[in-house]
Amino acid sequence: MNFKRTIIFTAVVLIIGLSAYTLSFGASLGTYDVIPVRDAIKYGLDLRGGVYVVLEAKAEDGQEVTDELMTRAIATIRRRVDSLGVSEPVIARQGENRIRVELPDITDSQKAIEIIGKTAQLKFLGPDGEVVLTGNNVRNAEAVYQTQPSGYKEAVVSLELDSEGTGSFADVTGAIMEIEDVPGYQPERSISIVLDEAVISAPEVQAHITDGKAVINGMADIEAASDLATLIKAGALPVAMEAVEIRTVGPTLGANSLERSIRAGFIGILLVMAFMIIYYRLPGLVANLALTIYIMMVLLVLVSINAALTLPGIAGLLLSIGMAVDANVIIFERLKEELKNGKSLRPAIDAGFKRAFKTILDSNITTLIAAAVLFYLGTGPIQGFAVTLIIGILSSMFTAIVVTKMLLKLVVGMNITKNTKLFGA
Repeated sequence: MNFKRTIIFTAVVLIIGLSAYTLSFGASLGTYDVIPVRDAIKYGLDLRGGVYVVLEAKAEDGQEVTDELMTRAIATIRRRVDSLGVSEPVIARQGENRIRVELPDITDSQKAIEIIGKTAQLKFLGPDGEVVLTGNNVRNAEAVYQTQPSGYKEAVVSLELDSEGTGSFADVTGAIMEIEDVPGYQPERSISIVLDEAVISAPEVQAHITDGKAVINGMADIEAASDLATLIKAGALPVAMEAVEIRTVGPTLGANSLERSIRAGFIGILLVMAFMIIYYRLPGLVANLALTIYIMMVLLVLVSINAALTLPGIAGLLLSIGMAVDANVIIFERLKEELKNGKSLRPAIDAGFKRAFKTILDSNITTLIAAAVLFYLGTGPIQGFAVTLIIGILSSMFTAIVVTKMLLKLVVGMNITKNTKLFGA
């Protein structure tokens, strides 16, 4: 027995085991805490719960949906989503005229959809129906309570106008104040506030407003005022958007899906490892060590690139685990053939890896091409599947060709046995 190689192999096994434990359960290293990879990894909407909506741009009055309009629409939606306080949202263009929005951990899905998809074209119309100013002239908007003469506190939206809007508003309110004030409501002394072609309030002007400040009343409550203020601050969408696909995933359903996926993956990996040891013996044990390294590599890569793990992504991960084992199967079958042809262990290992390399490379390259096409043409969950599959394939090739070979040569170098039956022959 070669004690030096035995010590090295034992140390490698301990390091792999300690690393796997740390990634699974976390650890405290002095002032540093290593959190479990399960808590560090980012989960997709189908595992966390939330809202998935696809908005489609609708051109009106001969308007053409251009790349510039879509870019502006995405920027506006992003500002609206940010105001909702959503963590890690996904806002991406889908095709020529669609925008995909994923909002994890949202409880009020209907409210979120209304805010992100409302066109929010704000106009102030004078008594003659002419546009006095638009939402573009609003510098700031806030939901506040305004105390009425009766003492009643009314929820309103307080507006601060830019210089152009201040001038226009001063001109119109000044002209209105020249109209004789008589008892009762006078439409000719009012300014209509219109949101998406619907009049939300038409207050009568009571003073000549020159400071560029105005209010929108008629709000049902402070929450409605806050929603309107959010829309105004984010700006109007440059093109009308229609929700063509809406999916809501409850947090309980997402958590159950995650637990079941982890359990299924754990059982599948244990069965694969058991099969490898029973059928291939010592090489199977080595393959299991390499498979453990592979799983840790993939999870660490997903964390480092901040990729979102989805249910299709888990499927891609499990598929790549199967492919990683498949590469080892090809190598060990070649090894068995070389041993049966009379070669000793070391030459048989070299020949087995050499003969298997081309087959492994060809099969993985074709799968990589398919995954790349899925990522380029797919959207959302399809891209998540493609990303984990690509990461898994590249990692599996490294562990199968490099790590497995290194560990297998280390086992042979320990000289614990020369019985070829323990190597599957």
